[in-house]
Amino acid sequence: MHVRATAGTDQRAITIALDVMGGDRAPTEPVRAAAEVSRTTSICVRLFGRDDVIASELARVEHDRSRLQVVHASEVIDMDDKPREAIERKPDASLCRALQALAAGEVDAVVSAGSTGALVLAAAKFVPRIEGVERAALAAVYPTRERAGNPDRFALMLDVGATVRCRPHDLLYFAYMGHAYASRISKVARPSIGLLNMGTEETKGGEVLAEAHRLMRADPVLNFIGNVEGNDIPMGRADVIVCEGLVGNVALKMAEGVGEVFRSLGHWAFKQSLAWRLGLMLLSGGLRRLKDVVDYREYGGAPLLGFDGLVLKAHGRSSSRAIANAIKVAAKAVRDGVCDEIRSSVAQHRLSAAGE
Repeated sequence: MHVRATAGTDQRAITIALDVMGGDRAPTEPVRAAAEVSRTTSICVRLFGRDDVIASELARVEHDRSRLQVVHASEVIDMDDKPREAIERKPDASLCRALQALAAGEVDAVVSAGSTGALVLAAAKFVPRIEGVERAALAAVYPTRERAGNPDRFALMLDVGATVRCRPHDLLYFAYMGHAYASRISKVARPSIGLLNMGTEETKGGEVLAEAHRLMRADPVLNFIGNVEGNDIPMGRADVIVCEGLVGNVALKMAEGVGEVFRSLGHWAFKQSLAWRLGLMLLSGGLRRLKDVVDYREYGGAPLLGFDGLVLKAHGRSSSRAIANAIKVAAKAVRDGVCDEIRSSVAQHRLSAAGE
């Protein structure tokens, strides 16, 4: 049996489970991603899916067979399946098998570009949560203005859809999760934490947010800067923004929509006049670089935090490049002990609360 890697473990010992059948471009793009990772890193990838399909795809790409292992899973959870029903009806689905391997300690992390709903529900069914954690959080990475003391142009927001409504201590634990992920992945010793609210006053937003504010402010682990508002998200006021899943999902989808509007405006402007076309041509290099910064394909995926093992959700339309990046980020999170950090913070808070 594979022994799960711990913080400080050499990358050669890390094994990532890949749901080969998940996503709009499966199985071709996930297999190509695994092949690239096998050639260019020392990460081992375990591919879960139909073995004949995987073998056919691998035959088309160069890969290092010593770092790849195929695990046959006869069923697939499709993007249009109802997640809860599909998990029950398809026990041998590639996603379920990958998460079961994580729960058994056979792999160190799971990456999937499949259905977000199925991933969240299947993780909750098969993978134990960190002791004390009752609600998981899906974290989204998004670009911001430059932030003082942090060279990373991406900040973290959680939850963006795993838990619709939260209690105060759930939001506190989300802050621990964000702190652990940002400090270990972005290497910021004490990332700033903001609580998304309708105003900066600590009494705003009702009882749940007011109590969450009090808990975060009193916790010495967190660099809590108080409430932040919607306009603070792109301005980069905080390295980590904590919110309920309903609010976070709306904010994330709105940001994605604004990006689409800007792209469509660019196409519209190009058609309007020669002057517009010349201006856009002069700006084209910068616009391409901007697209690289805000494009989800450049930075992989979103971590699903709170479980006793790292789960990472890649975008459904992910290319092989995006999935390869997701695999590398997952390996980095394992190597740097993200789950260990969350576990330690939650345990410390529970011990402190018990002694009050």
